[in-house]
Amino acid sequence: MINKCLFPVAGYGTRFLPATKSMPKEMLPVVNKPLVQYGVEEAIAAGMNQMAFVTGRGKRAITDHFDISYELEHQIAGSAKEGYLTSIRGVLDQATFTMTRQREMKGLGHAILTGETLIGNEPFGVVLSDDLCINAGDSVMAQMVNLYKQFRCSIVAIQEVPQDQTEKYGVISGEALKEGLYRVDDMVEKPKPEDAPSNLAIIGRYILTPDIFDILRDTPPGKGGEVQLTDALLTQAKNGCVMAYQFEGSRFDCGSVDGFVEATNHVYQHIYKA
Repeated sequence: MINKCLFPVAGYGTRFLPATKSMPKEMLPVVNKPLVQYGVEEAIAAGMNQMAFVTGRGKRAITDHFDISYELEHQIAGSAKEGYLTSIRGVLDQATFTMTRQREMKGLGHAILTGETLIGNEPFGVVLSDDLCINAGDSVMAQMVNLYKQFRCSIVAIQEVPQDQTEKYGVISGEALKEGLYRVDDMVEKPKPEDAPSNLAIIGRYILTPDIFDILRDTPPGKGGEVQLTDALLTQAKNGCVMAYQFEGSRFDCGSVDGFVEATNHVYQHIYKA
């Protein structure tokens, strides 16, 4: 039902300078795989097989990663090291990859709109690679695809955060339909704690219906002078329906050094060494 997943990967990754001066933050390895590969694997597990990347200058390493390296394959063919390529070979066999470039950094909403040419007129997933989600069962995107089959509207993934951290996130409020599922009636980008409508924060997983593109085209710059996806989703919620889903699983904020180290330790102990 949902075949495409969009990856906005044009950001600069300034919190990881100087490492990200010449290396995309999405290629930072969590143990032995780059962040963006974890996101692609999650999308594949949700039944998506067409990956669309909105990239920027200096991001060629992402394109190269999701391609065959003939020289490397030749050098390690028949050796014990060949097994290290198993996971990426599996990804390449299961999905196709297309890219377009965001020439200016004008916010997440602008990045999503830039990806319209790769998505077309169909619902699609969005994965922000900064957020690494680890699940024993269904992936977060798989959980959201199952919800989409029921509601057929845009869905955002949410989790509770400490009230003093709301300025880092888009925050929602809404009518609770059942435990962990809300129909959104308000959505604010990075509110101060005293202005936040709740402590339910949006994390980097979305399912969006294609009318979001027309809404984004008419959405003026918001917080920070950028086109905010949160503003467009609020318009969508007021004119139709947006659901917010409190997902099952663990999420690591790999856009921060602390979260990245925590994720690395978790993956090493519970996945890599298992």
